Amino acid sequence: MKDVMTQTIDFTLNGKAVSAEIQGHWTLVDLLQQGFDLYGARQSCGQGLCGCCTVVLNGKPVSGCLFLAALADGATIETIEKDEETLDPVQEAFIEAGAFQCGFCTPGFVLMTRQLIAEIPEPSEEEIRVYLTGNLCRCGTYPQIIEAVQKAAARMRAA
Repeated sequence: MKDVMTQTIDFTLNGKAVSAEIQGHWTLVDLLQQGFDLYGARQSCGQGLCGCCTVVLNGKPVSGCLFLAALADGATIETIEKDEETLDPVQEAFIEAGAFQCGFCTPGFVLMTRQLIAEIPEPSEEEIRVYLTGNLCRCGTYPQIIEAVQKAAARMRAA
């Protein structure tokens, strides 16, 4: 059996400069899980359709199941695990609104909600629905998710 080719990449992960030895076929989800024991971005559909694997790369959300880890060399990556000590207004709003049941999709929804509010500080219900179209909740908590986004946006505007 032939050895798998590896390479070392350097990047910023949740505010810290890090390096990782990766295999050429690894995606961002593989990198985060196998290289750093971060499991917030989850492999689900494997096609970039569900949003469970969402991570923020250089300030833009990407599907971690499709994005090759090798392309993250020199990048800045933010995951749901960015700050595990305190909850931000988006996370607080998701809890208050009961915007999850099983929680599998929640990290992707939280990251996308942060991006949405950064781009549109006072989103309408329609803008929320359109922006979050790429995230699927198998439990069907969409009304609570919309409520959570509205609460988080209001809090962030007031702060």
